[in-house]
Amino acid sequence: MSATPQESWVALVEDKELVQVMLDRPDQGRMVGDIFLGRVEAVLPGIQAAFVDIGTDKAGFLHVSDLNYEGVEDDDDEDSGNSGGRGRGRGRPDKYPPIQEHIQKGQTLLVQVTKEPISTKGPRLTAQISLPGRFLVYMPYSAHVGVSRKIDGRDQRSKLRKMAKQIVKPDAGGMIVRTVGEEVTKSKLENEYNLLHQSWTKIQKRSKSQSAPASVHREAQLISGVIRDLFSDKFDAVRIDSKAMYDEVAAYVQSVDPDLLDRIHLHQEEIGLFDKHGVEEELQQAFQRTVVLKSGGHIVIEATEALVSIDVNTGRFTGKGKKDPEETILRTNLDAAHEIAKQLRLRDIGGIIVVDFIDMESQEHRDKLIHEMRSLLGRDRARTKAFEVSALGLVEMTRQRTRPSLFQSLTSICGSCGGVGRIYTPATVVRRIERSLKRAALGKEEKRIVVRVHPEVALRVIEEEPGLLKRLRKWTHLELDLRDDPLMRQDEFRLLSGPAETDVTDKYVAA
Repeated sequence: MSATPQESWVALVEDKELVQVMLDRPDQGRMVGDIFLGRVEAVLPGIQAAFVDIGTDKAGFLHVSDLNYEGVEDDDDEDSGNSGGRGRGRGRPDKYPPIQEHIQKGQTLLVQVTKEPISTKGPRLTAQISLPGRFLVYMPYSAHVGVSRKIDGRDQRSKLRKMAKQIVKPDAGGMIVRTVGEEVTKSKLENEYNLLHQSWTKIQKRSKSQSAPASVHREAQLISGVIRDLFSDKFDAVRIDSKAMYDEVAAYVQSVDPDLLDRIHLHQEEIGLFDKHGVEEELQQAFQRTVVLKSGGHIVIEATEALVSIDVNTGRFTGKGKKDPEETILRTNLDAAHEIAKQLRLRDIGGIIVVDFIDMESQEHRDKLIHEMRSLLGRDRARTKAFEVSALGLVEMTRQRTRPSLFQSLTSICGSCGGVGRIYTPATVVRRIERSLKRAALGKEEKRIVVRVHPEVALRVIEEEPGLLKRLRKWTHLELDLRDDPLMRQDEFRLLSGPAETDVTDKYVAA
């Protein structure tokens, strides 16, 4: 863990390999888990949703399924952590009453952020408030008692459920016992339940004293939240390079689980913490489009507005012999499955993902691949689902998205290519210039035009089309001149008219 006033980083390393990175910066406005007093801006019966003003640039989106509904007991509860709200679909009716019967425009209500604003979308909201502690998730609007599905063993689950039911007070809110609480004592569980109930009472009082839109509760900061949600005896060590953050974490661990205190270490060496463990180098690789597989093949990761596509290629890998290409393909696909599961987690890719595995004729091999893929995804803390291999060899999957991916958070759209990753070639730019000058000639308003271009485009004209300007002068009857400008983008050009060289580019260039 690395912390400065400007940013906080958490890197999870398993078997000496970076598997997950989390970042928090003050300017990025981390919101998941925050609770707001919001004002309903609009109710849309057509999509059974409402837009709620919570004081952010874009209004939050509240679907009818995220209004309050009574929970029912279920053995498969989500350990929701600081994600805000409970697992979708658990303990809710199959059909919902019309949203317009529950909320109206101008109404104020408490909502919690479950997804950060991403791209053009505002934050996703829920009215099903939940407060995460270390051992349990407190649900003030529900009487439900549940146990995290990640806790194995019927007897242990039954024991924890019985203990929780003895603690929950009538009309005081329900709980889900978290994975970290597998061995928790009744006294610790009860104490945390009471503390979270008190916290909820304070939130309610705060909301009554404010006017919407207003923030009434902030979720724990990144490092504190990770320690609360993830740190357990399954971790060998936690290393922190900030003395202030080390003291804060140590004090918290001392209060909730002192047996783990000796696993908290302050990094004081001259070499940086992330440099020592190779985190920075591995992090840079997370921005590469192509990832090389250990087998010699590679995968190509492409993000679009609708989904993320991943292509699997054998590359130079041909297996131990050429007699069994099916085994070679299976080996490459299984290798790719491991790397894909790692990259989804490392890059924090969410939403719809489509993987184009190498075609396999054997149904047995397809089954083996999807079984391996699901097993690997099962280790991911984010909820994931992978469907069967399609007839085209595609595997469609979804991964829970609560915030922008690492790539979106740390990069911005390229000013030269507009985010597409490609620009016009010099030859294409020359043809665009030619068509634009012909439009200018047809308008009969211009007499002299200077064409300003990148040096690469000017070189293309000089070397490949030396007669271009002469031909265009004859066709357009314009006084034409070509001028190179190294400060321009390679696919950019400007048309400057008359002695004053007025920019008339937008007038004659097709959009």
